[in-house]
Amino acid sequence: MSKGIYITAVEDHSGKSMMSLGMMQKLLGQMPKVGFFRPIVEDEYADNHSRIMINFFGLKINYEDTVGYSRAKLLSLINQGKTGDVIDNLIAKYKKIEEQNDFVLVEGTDFVGEGSLLELDFNILIARNLGLPVILIGNGVGKSKDELKTQMQMAYNSYRNKDVEVLAIINNKINEKNLEIANEAMREFLPESVSIFAVPRIGSLLNPSMKEIVDHLEGKVLFGHDYLENQVGSIGVGAMQLRNYLPQIREDNLVITPGDRADIILGVLQANISKNYPRISGILLTGGLLPEEPIIKLIEGLPNTIPIASVEEGTFQIANRVGAIKSNIYVNSSRKIRTSIEVFEKYVPINQLLDKLMNFENKILTPRMFQYDLVRRASVSKKRIVLPEGYDTRILEAASRLIENNLVEIILLGEESKIKVKAAESGIQLNFDKLTIINPVEYVHFDDYVNTIYELRKHKNVNMDIAHDLMLDVSYFGTMMIYKGHADGMVSGAVHTTQHTIRPALQFIKTKPDVNIVSSIFFMCLEDRVSIFGDCAINPNPTAEELAEIAISSAQSSLAFGIEPKIAMLSYSSGSSGQGEDVDRVREATEIVKRKRPDLKIEGPIQYDAAVDMQVGKSKLPNSEVAGQASVLIFPDLNTGNNTYKAVQRETGAIAIGPMLQGLNKPVNDLSRGCTVDDVYNTVIITAIQAQGI
Repeated sequence: MSKGIYITAVEDHSGKSMMSLGMMQKLLGQMPKVGFFRPIVEDEYADNHSRIMINFFGLKINYEDTVGYSRAKLLSLINQGKTGDVIDNLIAKYKKIEEQNDFVLVEGTDFVGEGSLLELDFNILIARNLGLPVILIGNGVGKSKDELKTQMQMAYNSYRNKDVEVLAIINNKINEKNLEIANEAMREFLPESVSIFAVPRIGSLLNPSMKEIVDHLEGKVLFGHDYLENQVGSIGVGAMQLRNYLPQIREDNLVITPGDRADIILGVLQANISKNYPRISGILLTGGLLPEEPIIKLIEGLPNTIPIASVEEGTFQIANRVGAIKSNIYVNSSRKIRTSIEVFEKYVPINQLLDKLMNFENKILTPRMFQYDLVRRASVSKKRIVLPEGYDTRILEAASRLIENNLVEIILLGEESKIKVKAAESGIQLNFDKLTIINPVEYVHFDDYVNTIYELRKHKNVNMDIAHDLMLDVSYFGTMMIYKGHADGMVSGAVHTTQHTIRPALQFIKTKPDVNIVSSIFFMCLEDRVSIFGDCAINPNPTAEELAEIAISSAQSSLAFGIEPKIAMLSYSSGSSGQGEDVDRVREATEIVKRKRPDLKIEGPIQYDAAVDMQVGKSKLPNSEVAGQASVLIFPDLNTGNNTYKAVQRETGAIAIGPMLQGLNKPVNDLSRGCTVDDVYNTVIITAIQAQGI
């Protein structure tokens, strides 16, 4: 089931806050602990709506945990090209709340101010990376049926085109007589699976309170402090004689009059207590003028239930400014909060929607979600990872980051003094108190390692001298540390060949009992998904049996890392259309997998475009469970696989994590000699997760 919902508007003043209040009330009726999160706010230190949620519902959550970035900070980071860092941090904040609660209500942006044009795309990006279904809120003010339909259809399609599930659309502030028309407009383009609701304009929620008006105008309250929550339903300017003004008074009237018009002031106060006139919300005294002392004394002696405030500007300027004030809900707006909840419960009967929400399962794994999960899993049980190439600056930089993030225990091989000099020369801030440096020839277990390799390899004509020399090789030494239990995994290859890195592992770490071939995969973090590519690093020309084993191992790795395996056995033709030795080998490998693992979804032979593009896949293999949605792509040979992963990486900007070796008893992973610091960092994390026994 989903542990969260993302509520977001498609424009400003849609009444999103009201919907969030109503939804929170419903959720708390279903489960005891519900969290709240706003990824983007106007002011990260004083977000009004987050405080309302915490205070009114008594949520057991710190305010600082409920908010992400301010709009200004977000725009600054986007302009610096740090969108990825923003998403990573938002995922981490959300996951912290998710871990502490049964469910999380996430509220989208407000669509006001600079950058509002970016907000639709950014809300989609956040919802997708949090793996949450969405409720869209529309604003019906001033829109015809077709205009409302067009706006909501565009928003709906924008989310669905990015594979974000929309569970419901709620159109707010609809003329009450047009509620059914609004719903009909939505049903014209929405599938039956999407719930639709329409909510009418509610005057008491649209109208600003006297407090909002006074605060906006920077006025001074003279009387009626206890009645500042009075809501203003109409505005009247008291500039005529009292006898002419009294008939103009309307329900919930705000009277705007110069401060020296004692007749209007006293007449309005009297009208407010008269059963023959409507209720008055408040009085604004303009021009910075105050009533004379006798009038003040008279007012003080009257039973008064309306606030009176003084402002500096003139009457007509104030009238224009008041007319432009938009109403909001504040922490002390208890009446509006209760009204919001009541309206939501009346017009949005969501019990069926809640059932749908409780059964929702996110099937999308974005690259950012995947990388967050890798870090989280690595930190659960810190493993000892040995890095034999201790003099390489990329290794040292990655080690610094890994130690800083407290993800693994790092063991560097080499002379301590040389490593420290190398780090200093490169400006790398490496905390040497939090890592282990081992010089193989000085290591306390060196002689034991020599004897062990001799015993393991003497049948291959290895004598003690050869064994001694082998243990001076950092690849053999690091692998022996794993074999003897002094390390949990090894990452090498930044300056050594693949063969040099994995030969010792094949000689004495060896493969798992049910594995005949060591293979490799890359986790390809594309723009909108994570795919597994195998084998792109180890086996040049696998046989049909070896291809089948690579596919099965890759599917097991896929499951272990949270990716549903849908296997595409790649070739130059799809289905039964092609003939030839190469395609026949792929076809045979596919049949072997089906026979050995009938539970796996697999298709082959299939071309790359048919494997990953839904439209192409359905046209070529319309009945396939894999075509167009493959997550595990098995290449027919090393030449094809290695070139394809590098082409995809360079042309799309994808992050290629790996290669991760499959089939060994304990994890040893190889780096490309052209690897980056990020490559080292990610490969160490994967190795640590493998060492946890996945």
